[in-house]
Amino acid sequence: MALTLYGLKTCDTCRKALKALKEQNGNVSFVDVRDDFVSPHMIEMFHNAFGEALINTRSTTWRNMSAAEREGQPVAMLIEHPTLMKRPVIAYNGNLTLGWTKDVQTRLGLK
Repeated sequence: MALTLYGLKTCDTCRKALKALKEQNGNVSFVDVRDDFVSPHMIEMFHNAFGEALINTRSTTWRNMSAAEREGQPVAMLIEHPTLMKRPVIAYNGNLTLGWTKDVQTRLGLK
């Protein structure tokens, strides 16, 4: 199964997920949402799948935004500030998961 993990290379959770997925499956692509280009189409697809849950309101980026910026359109905010994305987002076989919970790990055949 080909997987793509969207996250941050500095995120501990993303690193744990990437390591576990590579050990299980080996065929994992990693996209750093800060350094690599994530198309607006992909961000919109993520938002359609997860809605407001995609916005990480506990992030430093969110806390540093003004109230007016926080009222913006979520997809536009994520395009401008990709680190606002809750992570990891994992794409596989036309499916998407958000986070690295036990449920996500089970869906991916881990644990």
